[in-house]
Amino acid sequence: MRSRTLVLGVMLAGAPMAPAAGLAQEVPRMESWGITAVEGIELGHHTLTARPTGCTVVLARAGAVGGVDIRGSAPGTRETALLDPVNTVDVVHAVVLSGGSAFGLDAGSGVMRYLDERDIGYRVGRRTVPIVVGAILFDLGLEGEERIRPGAECGYTAAEAASSSTPAEGSVGAGAGATVGKFGGGRPMRGGFGTASIRLPNGLTVAAAVAVNAVGDVIDPATGEIVAGARNQDGTGFLDLRSLLRSGTTSPRAPAGANTTIGVVATNARLTKAEATKVAQMAQDGLARTIYPAHTTADGDTVFSLATGAWEGSADVTVIGALAAEVMAEAILRAVRAATGLPGIPAASDLSRPTR
Repeated sequence: MRSRTLVLGVMLAGAPMAPAAGLAQEVPRMESWGITAVEGIELGHHTLTARPTGCTVVLARAGAVGGVDIRGSAPGTRETALLDPVNTVDVVHAVVLSGGSAFGLDAGSGVMRYLDERDIGYRVGRRTVPIVVGAILFDLGLEGEERIRPGAECGYTAAEAASSSTPAEGSVGAGAGATVGKFGGGRPMRGGFGTASIRLPNGLTVAAAVAVNAVGDVIDPATGEIVAGARNQDGTGFLDLRSLLRSGTTSPRAPAGANTTIGVVATNARLTKAEATKVAQMAQDGLARTIYPAHTTADGDTVFSLATGAWEGSADVTVIGALAAEVMAEAILRAVRAATGLPGIPAASDLSRPTR
């Protein structure tokens, strides 16, 4: 990751490429601070204790221009039509990421109540209506009573917990019940929640937050190694879905709708709705670099984008979109590496080293 970030950062900062090997300049690196590095963005988690599930709220109290890109074929979303550039409202106050499948969409109602109590929202005459968008992932198959799932109280509590502090990562919030590697009949591993950011010398900041519940393997694009994914039947190694699919000897199946990677990219740049939508679209490349296969018929992969406009520099959508893909890929890797295991479902940290 560092070598790719190095080259990209030099190009984006407008500095000349090093004339010879060993002369590369120091450039911005990925930060562990995460999405709250963007001015005006706060994040809060609420993790349920009765079973592995929860929700995560990304707040933009002052409002942010929003966009969305949906590429999975089994999405569960809230208010995404509003983000279409042809539609009127151009501000978002919160993005809710939740477990619980479609039941988890109720978490957005709690965030609405939280914002309404504070008179935060879109002005319609004398009235204020909070604009809350969101997406869910399926985590109902894990241990515990399936009727325990995130609802309005989860969303309200997560909003109360929101702050600009460094967000917790791993098996928290919307990532608490996430798993990966459910394709090909293998044994899954833990997914999770991750976040990453990058700030250029000119002040432009781009960041991502993501709950990783992919049907596929999670792969480090810098090395090609599987970080977490479908394990073989004795659990000692990975099936490696790349090899499995290319062999043509099997037709692996995955449970439709039981997966999904959902996330948010944010920037302090000033963007239009159309530009924010393009950034969300480009950020999906981060999924494709780290998850194999991605955007399947069994996933509901959805990426939102937020632009707070706190930075007064000249925004280049191509630059911001390219960085959004980088921080999304990094956030996905951080999510699975920070996760903790469950009985029979290990996390990447439980393995001595990736195997293939």
